[in-house]
Amino acid sequence: MEKSASTLIFICIFLSTLFLFRCIKKQKRKSMHKAKLPPGSMGWPCIGETLQMYSMDPNKFFATKQKRYGEIFKTHILGCPCVMLASPEATKFVLVTHAHLFKPTYPKSKEKLIGPSALFFHQGDYHSSLRKLIQSSLSPNPNTMQKLVPDIETLAISALESWAAAGTVINTYHEMKKFVFDVGFLAIFGRLDDSYREKLKESYHIVDAGYNSFPTNIPGTAYQKALLARKRLSQILRQIICERKEKKILQKDLLGDLLNFQNEKGQNLTEDQISDNIIGVLFAAQDTTASVLTWILKYLHDNQNILEAVKAEQKAIYDANDGYKRPLTWAQIRNMPLTHRVILESLRMASIISFAFREAVVDVEYKGYLIPKGWKVMPLFRNIHHNPELFPGPQNFDPSRFEAAPKAYTFIPFGKGVHACPGNELAKLEMLILIHHLVTNFRWEVVGSQKGIQYGPFPVPQHGLPARFVKEQVNP
Repeated sequence: MEKSASTLIFICIFLSTLFLFRCIKKQKRKSMHKAKLPPGSMGWPCIGETLQMYSMDPNKFFATKQKRYGEIFKTHILGCPCVMLASPEATKFVLVTHAHLFKPTYPKSKEKLIGPSALFFHQGDYHSSLRKLIQSSLSPNPNTMQKLVPDIETLAISALESWAAAGTVINTYHEMKKFVFDVGFLAIFGRLDDSYREKLKESYHIVDAGYNSFPTNIPGTAYQKALLARKRLSQILRQIICERKEKKILQKDLLGDLLNFQNEKGQNLTEDQISDNIIGVLFAAQDTTASVLTWILKYLHDNQNILEAVKAEQKAIYDANDGYKRPLTWAQIRNMPLTHRVILESLRMASIISFAFREAVVDVEYKGYLIPKGWKVMPLFRNIHHNPELFPGPQNFDPSRFEAAPKAYTFIPFGKGVHACPGNELAKLEMLILIHHLVTNFRWEVVGSQKGIQYGPFPVPQHGLPARFVKEQVNP
């Protein structure tokens, strides 16, 4: 009898809970149904507003939309319906507090060239554990710094001297890409055999050239050439991996960390997973860091008073090291406050990563608006960085604005949350080292028009900032 009563009570509780759950679910659906799409225009069928965006400065396109519709608006670009969000609160919502409702998304054409196992195509345990490993490997610290800095210094001095020795006008952005690529190689492979280095460079540059081209398999096109070069990259990387395994080479670099990685089940990464992540790191680092360095040179060139102050800061370090007789130390690099603020202000002004690209995995309601499942969601970093209420006089280059830390989620140069750039500290390191050697021993002159921005896809000064570099004799 007692058993029957207990069973009956259990059934009643179960049915009550089920009924309550359905009521909540029904109410949630009703609430979601009441939510409306954000204001905005979807443009023409199929093409949406893509042509409008590319017929003008994309930044002006988004700024005009925000001025008309507010900080939440809809549009249709690149073949996708999108919801744009231009506030720090929305950025926090999408990238941090409710990140599980949005997944990173990339065109399949780009995924093929980088590799499907690359870090930024994933979520969950694989992404989390791999991101920690890559961030740890690429984050300079006092223990690894003195080993890394002299080699980066050598690369920086070599690059600067080659630009000056040329005696001609160079494309600053293209030359910065070469320097950043060499630093990336150093962080990934350590000291790599020259034959491997040249083969990897050759194939990688073909992939890079086809990355933003129209995706087609028609023979002879840039994209088809890139696909073939990507296969060659995998083959070369497999050879390097096999050689390390056979010779039991132990090197403290990213490749070594990837080879030693084991998940919770004790499984190692496959060669394809290692290759995809190496290529992913190269892609993530090269264009973005090279773009920032190019803008830094332009902003310093255009603001001579700030340049002179940076020179004074770096000259004190130069003198302390008896010129270049001793390499920079961790303490010196960590004590370049003005130069560091110049980098931060350059990141804000240029906003190389103008937005994050996410996709709603379920219907989401935000501030009374519906973000339908499958729609792209784009927090607009540049709009936030250029909001005069957050950064007064946003068009003025003013490093002093970073003397105090900016408010949370108002400064997002490397993204936020679990998908923030894991190599941002290495990027800052190579910027600081290059700037040190640039301003203490060289001068540069920008040639031609100093206005205009080009996109490829990241913003860079017009024509890659043509400039002439001259080596100077520093007074003792």
